[in-house]
Amino acid sequence: MISAIPASYKSFLPRFYRLSIVGMFSNMMVPLAGLCDTAFLGHLSDIHYLTGVILGSILFDYLYRILKFLRNSTNALTAQSVGEEDAVGVLVAVLRCGLVAGAISAVILLLQYPIHQLGFTILSGAPETEQAGLAYFNARIWGAPAVLLNFVLIGWFLGREKNGVVFFISLMANGSNVLMDYLMINRWGWESAGAGLATALSQYLGLGVGLVALALTIDWSQVGQALAQVLDRQALASTLILKGNILVRFLALISAYSIFTNLSATFGTASLAENGLLLQIALLSQFTVQGVGMTAQTLIGNFNGKGQINQCLPVLKTAIVTSLVISLGFALSVVVFPNTMFTLLTSHREVSQAMGSYAAWLVPLLSITSVAFMLEGYFIGLKQGAVLRNGALLGFGCGFTPLAILAVYLQNSYLLWTALTAYMAILMLFLLYKLITTPLVEPTAMSS
Repeated sequence: MISAIPASYKSFLPRFYRLSIVGMFSNMMVPLAGLCDTAFLGHLSDIHYLTGVILGSILFDYLYRILKFLRNSTNALTAQSVGEEDAVGVLVAVLRCGLVAGAISAVILLLQYPIHQLGFTILSGAPETEQAGLAYFNARIWGAPAVLLNFVLIGWFLGREKNGVVFFISLMANGSNVLMDYLMINRWGWESAGAGLATALSQYLGLGVGLVALALTIDWSQVGQALAQVLDRQALASTLILKGNILVRFLALISAYSIFTNLSATFGTASLAENGLLLQIALLSQFTVQGVGMTAQTLIGNFNGKGQINQCLPVLKTAIVTSLVISLGFALSVVVFPNTMFTLLTSHREVSQAMGSYAAWLVPLLSITSVAFMLEGYFIGLKQGAVLRNGALLGFGCGFTPLAILAVYLQNSYLLWTALTAYMAILMLFLLYKLITTPLVEPTAMSS
């Protein structure tokens, strides 16, 4: 059996799965902590605390999930520097990306009032729901610097294949979040504000772990040389181009999920709760397979840096098969055992029972998403950010938007799930087309 595996695969498979396992578990910590938030609030007698946090989380989907381009771009830059055996370049990657993250987080904190004013003007929900969502936002927003710097550190450690450090950062951040959720929500009765504060504080604990790990693993004699290169105009411009293209990708993706949640709210509080909870399960699967995608990104960037481009496609094929198995496992578990899954999240039976009718949508959505995410990891590893940008805009404009408009017109929640699936399907097909029609070349300057 093992002897039948091609030699091109044998050379990286142990490395691939070692990194993927740690990457998956560390990535799962994020949505699992969110599910714990949801579970604590979902068992309170007043459902508006639950729906308020679901609604308030839309703003953080924009502020944090779109800003994950910091993690992906840092990973790509670091992995290629590692492949080129450029130790100073590895340091430059974390310092330059950390500078960008610090600047963005400062802007977020300075503009937090207009952000929540604009956000809750656009978002829909009952007055009690909006009040709970605002309390959540006002507490959680102070964690912005820690969140963005953690993105950079995680991307950097992943690019260096130090996944154990990433796992420990995630364990500290998200494990402490669960503990503080229990204290602040259940013991101290701080409800939505407690959930937001617990999340913010836990991110600073994770940042502390990451900074200690950075200090212990770098060559301090090279720091001065790296600092001198951080503000190099040409290199900084290339970095910002890559980050900008990946940012557009994240913006389109999170816009789709956020509009999905907001439109669910216009269908009523019950619909918001049903779709929001089911989306949490979908995100758990997607975060898990992104652990595989980050591994593919790292290895492809590394092989690209070494000039071993013949290894890139085998890595991609392995990632696609692995992610499909994982995503289908999640989807089928929900379809086969809906009551077990849903009652863990909420004690409101009218909500958990209604969710069962939407569970089947997870099968096509999660399987298509897993393939799309692996293809994205492939192009990020090659620093071809423009491909991701174009695919995301095409999926959002031609797939999601028309069906979302139709869903509003017909007041049909099933069409909302169709819109999300169409977004991912068009993105996947576009990336497959680019994969087939774009020949691999030797590593060159960063693509725009």
